[in-house]
Amino acid sequence: MSPPIVTRRSAQQAKIQTRAMVNKTKTSTGGGTTSAATAAGVIGSAAGGGSGGPSGGDSRKSNKPSAALLEAKRRARNLLKSQNNAMATQECVTDIFQNAVNAKGLVRRPTALIYDESMSQHCCLWDKEHYECPERFTRVLERCRELNLADRCLQLPSRAATKAEVLRLHTEEHFDRLKATSGIRDDDRMEELSSRYDSIYIHPSTFELSLLATGSTIELVDQLIAGSAQNGMAIIRPPGHHAMKAEFNGYCFFNNVALAAQHALDVHKLQRILIIDYDVHHGQGTQRFFYNDPRVLYFSIHRFEYGSFWPHLHESDYHAIGSGPGTGYTFNVPLNSTGMTNGDYLAIFQQLLLPVALEFQPELIMVSAGYDAALGCPEGEMEVTPACYPHLLNPLLRLADSKVAVVLEGGYCLDSLAEGAALTLRSLLGDPCPPLVEELALPRQELADALLNCICAHRPHWRCLQIQKTYEADELMATDAVQPKDLHRVRRIWIGGPPPVERYPTRDTAIPLPAEKIASNSARLQVLRAETKLSVPPVRVCYAYDTQMLQHCNLHDGGHPEQPFRIQSIHQMHKEYALLERMKQLSARAATTDEICLAHTRSHVNSVRRLLGRDPEELHQLGSTYNSVYLHPRTFDCATLAAGSVLQAVDSVLRGESRSGICNVRPPGHHAEPDQPHGFCIFNNVAIAAQYAIRDYGLQRVLIVDWDVHHGNGTQHIFESNPKVLYVSVHRYEHGAFFPKGPDGNFDVVGKGAGRGFNVNIPWNKKGMGDLEYALAFQQVIMPIAYEFNPQLVLVSAGFDAAIGDPLGGCKVTPEGYGMLTHWLSALAGGKIVVCLEGGYNVNSISYAMTMCTKTLLGDPVPTPQLGAASLQKPATVAYQSCIETLQACLEVQRAHWQSLEFAGRRLPRDFDPLVGENNNEDFLTASLRQLNISSDQIPEAAPGGPGGDRPDCGEERPSGSKPKVKQ
Repeated sequence: MSPPIVTRRSAQQAKIQTRAMVNKTKTSTGGGTTSAATAAGVIGSAAGGGSGGPSGGDSRKSNKPSAALLEAKRRARNLLKSQNNAMATQECVTDIFQNAVNAKGLVRRPTALIYDESMSQHCCLWDKEHYECPERFTRVLERCRELNLADRCLQLPSRAATKAEVLRLHTEEHFDRLKATSGIRDDDRMEELSSRYDSIYIHPSTFELSLLATGSTIELVDQLIAGSAQNGMAIIRPPGHHAMKAEFNGYCFFNNVALAAQHALDVHKLQRILIIDYDVHHGQGTQRFFYNDPRVLYFSIHRFEYGSFWPHLHESDYHAIGSGPGTGYTFNVPLNSTGMTNGDYLAIFQQLLLPVALEFQPELIMVSAGYDAALGCPEGEMEVTPACYPHLLNPLLRLADSKVAVVLEGGYCLDSLAEGAALTLRSLLGDPCPPLVEELALPRQELADALLNCICAHRPHWRCLQIQKTYEADELMATDAVQPKDLHRVRRIWIGGPPPVERYPTRDTAIPLPAEKIASNSARLQVLRAETKLSVPPVRVCYAYDTQMLQHCNLHDGGHPEQPFRIQSIHQMHKEYALLERMKQLSARAATTDEICLAHTRSHVNSVRRLLGRDPEELHQLGSTYNSVYLHPRTFDCATLAAGSVLQAVDSVLRGESRSGICNVRPPGHHAEPDQPHGFCIFNNVAIAAQYAIRDYGLQRVLIVDWDVHHGNGTQHIFESNPKVLYVSVHRYEHGAFFPKGPDGNFDVVGKGAGRGFNVNIPWNKKGMGDLEYALAFQQVIMPIAYEFNPQLVLVSAGFDAAIGDPLGGCKVTPEGYGMLTHWLSALAGGKIVVCLEGGYNVNSISYAMTMCTKTLLGDPVPTPQLGAASLQKPATVAYQSCIETLQACLEVQRAHWQSLEFAGRRLPRDFDPLVGENNNEDFLTASLRQLNISSDQIPEAAPGGPGGDRPDCGEERPSGSKPKVKQ
């Protein structure tokens, strides 16, 4: 056990209280108790009871310490000890499993859907080809109905927002200006009024429908916060995120998401709301409303192209991070080229958005869901496929206690808009993320630069953004010949758009893509729609368990940690949580010799078979010849039954009978070597299952994620030369001193031969790793690699000995933390995931942890792990600092094998001011202009940094200063 930590403050308090005790004792008479001791919570008699020896002046003249002083020092030591114990436990709730207990009665609530058919009335009367057309709304609803999604939702009645609700953010003049247009049938007059605003048309129904869109968004939020629904979607128009305090802008009149967020702050007293805006245009209206407010974290991903893309604002760049108390709570990821793909957007979510969201700990998540970054959209010119949107949404569904509201914004390719929005609703309903048909394109250099710029600007404000290593300014002074290539240079370039105009165009604003591009996009979308598999098995989870596996036990050590009660306790908790009847019960079978020999030598199988019926004493002696193994006369039966049960689950999942599987089996398997048992393990259950899936189902890519606290040496050795199996292990290592010891579990062991790069070790060198550290490992390393690998099946070696309370692991992962990790992995392989028990030796920990994994796969809400706020305000723990070092080392090695990690190894400047940035040199700007096929003399305000190089002005009163939403 490590020695107690004594802080300066606790030591100082102890000294003060020691002096107080001595002084108090000096003035006391007889053998009473000291008030100082009582005040400190320590009760006892001064000077050991009785009269306490010499009194008065005799005590001061004696060379020996007085009894009172000795007693005071003893109490001070006890006080110090109690304080240190309190410090060690203050981060834990009274019951470390309370969140899991609270989840017992939580079952999946409905997904809410709100819309109003009248929203199709809003249209441009003088431009029939306008992009913001009624078909955007009707086509989305049609596709949702085609997929039978709307009928599965809780239909909420739409309602209009009140004037008071709108005035929470907009001015009364703004409200009255739009109200005055209600029912006006004078097209010329309305067109003239519209021309005063950037990218606006006004219809006689616009005022009423804008109120309806805002009110419906607020109603959705109300229902989520009240618990009537788990999550929900508002299919509405007009959109809202460009609308500012006193200005219509970009097809938007009232800012639906911002008003609903302010309503949640004011009425429901929420303190942390996350707004994610992935519309391809920057939602400057939303940003401005909350630029100074730390209660709202605004995160926008948008096309920027150095200000040449609408809305042409300096405040859309990465350096706009908020101001005042809101500094650090605005994130802008500016995309400076077209053609960004699924890989680019996934990288933004994994490397930046999700770590920050986990640290922020939102109480509500609102998504400004524009689909104009989708393939085929003429405004965005990006290439995000419709099936990617569920993958972006999926990891968010386990945050904010599942309170996620998706609100429709833009999107102007009707096919991709309808498909993307429908698949988003399908994801909210809990269906598996569809496999991505096309090979995942890797993040582009332009994306890497923008992402690293954003991380650099926010590093001082977010602990989770400390993964990248840093460099000192003097390293940039080296010549290009010797300057390290891993240095990321932060640059801010401003090109800008066309000059301001007095009147904005109101006709012929739709400039479509070239005909050949439209045709190729349409053909590609048709193929994607045809090949995206949306059918799912009716059974969510199958369950493998058999009481015969209880027979394997240690006859010579009744207190051995690997005991039968482990799986019995898990099974009993599943019964108490009423989960068994909701799963398909699998009949157990023993794995055949041929099946076991997929991962083990035949001599190993035969040697275990020969244990049947042998004398227990003889078995005890034989077990002692192996490393941490005990044997029983029924060991062979139990081990083959455990392996066979996992194969039953694999069959059920791969045959399409079940979406996922839970295997409550023992003995565990991941330490078992090809030719011998090891570490409580006889046969390697998960390794056998992976080989079985490859042999019998023809799979080419199987992912094994091993989160047992011990390195799965056996699994690694079985697959170290096999490129069909990606083995990822996150484990306690302690520089090779933690079981199973040795160098095999280190970060630099990456496989051999054809399997080189398909072995990923994340070794913890300190104990105490918890939900935060594991979440970082998953988002920074495991998930990017897994998406690039694109598995057809996910197998989890689910040891729960990294769980809080485990006697062997010394880590702090909570049951709800395991539920979150399971949820993230379930986005892969079309949801085909099998979770198989390995270690874990606190029966309470493993029972709650496996139960939370099962509830997650069943679609139940699981409490969000408490990763942020309170603990992150304190100095970083030793475990966290060690975690960062480990992840940096892993990324440095793995980026040579996985291109999705390429930019993760780049170093950032140590001292960087986002409001100043690095000076842009002329050569770099010239090269950028050449790449964009634009000459600098065509660009107004093209000076380095532009006129807005200082803090961006996000005041609410001024006009946007933006240019027409039209390509020039």
